[in-house]
Amino acid sequence: MATCIIVMLGSFRVVVDGRAVPYDSWKRTKAAWLVKILALAEGRRLHRDLLADLLWPDLSAQAAASNLRKAMHYARAALGSSNAVQAHGDLLVLLPDAEVSIDAERFEADGRAALASSAGLAEALALYGGELLPDDRFALWAEDPRDRLRTLYLRLLKASARWDDVLKAEPTDEDAHRAIMVRALHAGDRMGAIRQFEQLRQRLRADLGVGPGAETVAVYEEAIAEDSPRAENRARASLARALIALNSGDLTEATSYARRARELAISANLGREIGEASAVLGIAANMQDCWPEVFEAEFVEFTGHDSARSGYVLDAQLCLADFCLCGPAGHRNIIQRAARLRTIAERAGSVRGQAIAELLLGEATLFSGDLDEARSLLQSALELHRKAGAKAGEIVTRQRLAELDLAEGRPADAAREASRALVAAASGVIAGAARSPGQAVRIIERVDAALAGRSVCSPCSMGYHVAAATSYALAGRLDAARRRLATAEQLAGMWPGGPWHAALWEARGILRRAEGHDDQANALFREAAASFAELGRHRDQLRCLALVVVKDPGPDRLVRTR
Repeated sequence: MATCIIVMLGSFRVVVDGRAVPYDSWKRTKAAWLVKILALAEGRRLHRDLLADLLWPDLSAQAAASNLRKAMHYARAALGSSNAVQAHGDLLVLLPDAEVSIDAERFEADGRAALASSAGLAEALALYGGELLPDDRFALWAEDPRDRLRTLYLRLLKASARWDDVLKAEPTDEDAHRAIMVRALHAGDRMGAIRQFEQLRQRLRADLGVGPGAETVAVYEEAIAEDSPRAENRARASLARALIALNSGDLTEATSYARRARELAISANLGREIGEASAVLGIAANMQDCWPEVFEAEFVEFTGHDSARSGYVLDAQLCLADFCLCGPAGHRNIIQRAARLRTIAERAGSVRGQAIAELLLGEATLFSGDLDEARSLLQSALELHRKAGAKAGEIVTRQRLAELDLAEGRPADAAREASRALVAAASGVIAGAARSPGQAVRIIERVDAALAGRSVCSPCSMGYHVAAATSYALAGRLDAARRRLATAEQLAGMWPGGPWHAALWEARGILRRAEGHDDQANALFREAAASFAELGRHRDQLRCLALVVVKDPGPDRLVRTR
């Protein structure tokens, strides 16, 4: 073998001495992965133990080593040379005797050089044939190099001022949206700048406190300056200003702008903006420790009629209602308030209001351990949410019903209930409904694939990331577990106290045990148990205590203790 060309951007192809390796030669997936991993590695070499762990993380070291030898055999056969993959001590080296050209490697080298010198940008961009190994989109070993090359591609596009191409690759890139807005204004296309701002807003999530930055809003306000009487434009500008104030910590200004935005949105009948402004008001109230009072006032005001407007407001508060239920005060202080809200909704004839109150009562009862009463309340809430056409409430209710099925020892029923809802419903039952950590990981990977490219409510995905981190740790996929745990910890930072933080202590303990640190794991499990106990979550407390392991005085044996 004299030459070998390996293409990994946009597709996977290998050309040896001018002849393409037939697709059928890569039927052995792990043989192809072996070649791809080595091609991405520095110097095209990696330690055999690391390769075995990347390719067969769920197998024992002996079984993985045996499989690695088979993969080497098939990779050599595909490449047509017994020297294609060589062992140099404990290192495996790809094509050490050939002249090798790898498109990803060349793009990265030329791209970095172009950015450093501001020359050759177009030539470097021409080398990017597409996403790295798109057929292996969910392979963990490809994540870091894929992200690194994609980031480089975006930097090159921005350096070349190719803003439309930036948005094709990253639709939420605010720099690109703003640059296109400025370009439109300079061309006298004021409406084009306004439309571009609306595209950006559609991509961002005001209900999570995320919105355009001050520079972008200033360009938008310049665009609407000649059209200021239009309520919809003023509503969107006020909402953007509310988000800027919220993110800077000026909660008084955020509340003022959000109230103004909602008034304007109601007058212009802008449903999305009504909901987004209501969410900002709720987030600001939560940050000032007065959300329950604000929620009750909103509930009283907007359950006076079952209009679409009230639906937008109440749906915006639903996520915050769930986090209040799971907050530092726990479920114990919510029952009286929810019962009062139910009475208010019944008197007003608000089906949606009754559904929310019934859901809160069902959740609080579930957490207190009265499973029979919880099922009755949650079933009633489900029927009311469906009658009201409230999809968000239906999803949360189904999640709780799935958790109830698990608590009663019916994992199959829990899985079926979860399948009827979105990922928010699936998140809490993945680990419990799966028969093994390996199956749980496969479920997670299928959910990840289904959600690829979709906008997902980050707080609602909190439980999903905790379940994913736990399942990956139990399956021995420690790097993946650490990544999911880091995501969950970032989300938990939005909300002080509550069971999410207790669940994180438990997940950290499971990861530490998988890493071989039993003493640290025990301390984390005890911390989780104590946190659950403070919240009155006794079933969760007992589960964490059951995970504590102490050394038996006998010969090197471990025993569990409560």
